[in-house]
Amino acid sequence: MSVPVEGAAHQKSDKERPERASREAASSTGRGEAPPVRQSDGNLGRTLLEQALTRENMERAWKRVRANKGSAGVDGRSVKETGVYLKTHWPRLKAQLLCGTYRPSPIRRVEIAKSEGGVRELGIPTVTDRLIQQALLQVLQPLIDPGFSEHSYGFRPGRRAHDALLCAQAHVQAGYRVVVDIDLERFFDRVNHDVLLDRLNRRIGDRAVLRLVRRYLEAGVMVHGVVQERYEGTPQGGPLSPLLANVLLDEVDRELERRGHRLRSAMPTTATCMYAVGKQASE
Repeated sequence: MSVPVEGAAHQKSDKERPERASREAASSTGRGEAPPVRQSDGNLGRTLLEQALTRENMERAWKRVRANKGSAGVDGRSVKETGVYLKTHWPRLKAQLLCGTYRPSPIRRVEIAKSEGGVRELGIPTVTDRLIQQALLQVLQPLIDPGFSEHSYGFRPGRRAHDALLCAQAHVQAGYRVVVDIDLERFFDRVNHDVLLDRLNRRIGDRAVLRLVRRYLEAGVMVHGVVQERYEGTPQGGPLSPLLANVLLDEVDRELERRGHRLRSAMPTTATCMYAVGKQASE
């Protein structure tokens, strides 16, 4: 069964259709991580955005979004309803993405109660925008993630909280005795867009992708039926959020390493807290 977004875009023969992603690759993304993109000959010469919008990549992204389910965004369309919508509208949306005129929808703000009190704000993109973000993630993560600190375990492919615990245990056995717990208060609400995009540009240098990411950052927030413009911060809730957070937090990791610390274990989608282990307390 074809994925709706690409089934409507082009009518190809079976011979022309790329192979489906394997069951193993699909299951490896159960925590929202992107499996590595196969750099086939068909991707040579393509921009990152063009790679993200290929039939094969979009099919894999749709599988991930459909498996995650999730709530509707500001357009009110469920995952199933979005699949029907995209059968007709995807060719137009894809053309807008490629020529740079696509405008993401505002995110829908929801509040989640924290166990320690207070609330955490989440931004729910439309299913269509979650699909596009997931497609971007599947291309960007294999390029960007290998450059992150080896001591970072926060929401990265192939790294789990259990791995961080084992690493911390090894450091303790090596004589490290001081744990530094750092909480960057309201990190997601205060991200400077220009700084984030500058750091992202250093890693990928693709203008079309940078432009699209900026538009996602500036898409606005729907609160009680009113769209509020957004000049800083990056919303929690979209597939790209953890990767963008790690792009910025990598500088913190490097500074911790410079001071002789050895570990960061954080989940950028839930709390931006870092735990560093060192032989002496950080100044």
